[in-house]
Amino acid sequence: MEKITAIIADDEKELRRHLAKLLNQLWPELIIAGETENGPQTLDLVHRLSPDIVFLDINMPGLTGIEVAKQIYRQCSIVFITAYDQYAIEAFENEALDYILKPVQKKRLLTSIERCKRRFTGHAQKQSDLSFLLQQLERTLVKEKASPFLQWIRAQHSDSIRLIPIDDVLLFKSADKYTLVITPKKESLIRKTIKELEQELDPEKFWKIHRGTIINVSAISKISKSISGKHVVKINNYDEPLLVSRSYSHLFKQM
Repeated sequence: MEKITAIIADDEKELRRHLAKLLNQLWPELIIAGETENGPQTLDLVHRLSPDIVFLDINMPGLTGIEVAKQIYRQCSIVFITAYDQYAIEAFENEALDYILKPVQKKRLLTSIERCKRRFTGHAQKQSDLSFLLQQLERTLVKEKASPFLQWIRAQHSDSIRLIPIDDVLLFKSADKYTLVITPKKESLIRKTIKELEQELDPEKFWKIHRGTIINVSAISKISKSISGKHVVKINNYDEPLLVSRSYSHLFKQM
């Protein structure tokens, strides 16, 4: 394999140092050709050095990482750096785009390194035409900044990450130390608790009906009452009826 070069673009000096140190440990053959701290600097360095890979912060001064990526994606592979996991999109899953979260962890960085290596050995798709995916990511970022609420659920599946749009979730159910995320097609486990999710979800769209259950209001198909007088909720594409605790019954009095 020919020598591969990279630049690190992030406005946080300590993060650049940390990432460079990890890259030296995990991929010693990689040549770190330079570092930048804003969008215009990054464009200039890419044009001058023609690196193979750019580790690119999504939120940079001058020009955002997305704006930079639109101009350089045909020249090099891009690995986005972000502090916000809800900024991820489904495109990340199929290797068209890649990302690592701040603070950078060895295990996740190693996954990105392996993806990069596969591209350069011809065993994975090239980042050849990402214009549509970059537009999709930009729209997601705009939406995220406009809303303070959680928009994506990040669930671990074996050695990959599944990114679930929040609107696809039917309900969340507590499961020991984990929470079960239920969609029409699949169930996933996440480490967030029901209490944490309650603080992060839009209360207009997601209602807590029990200490261990949060439902998507738009997924409700039927509301009835049990013999004891408690509300019972039926959710589309989910067979099990859900009992509403008396503490939350007031949510359904107008329905």
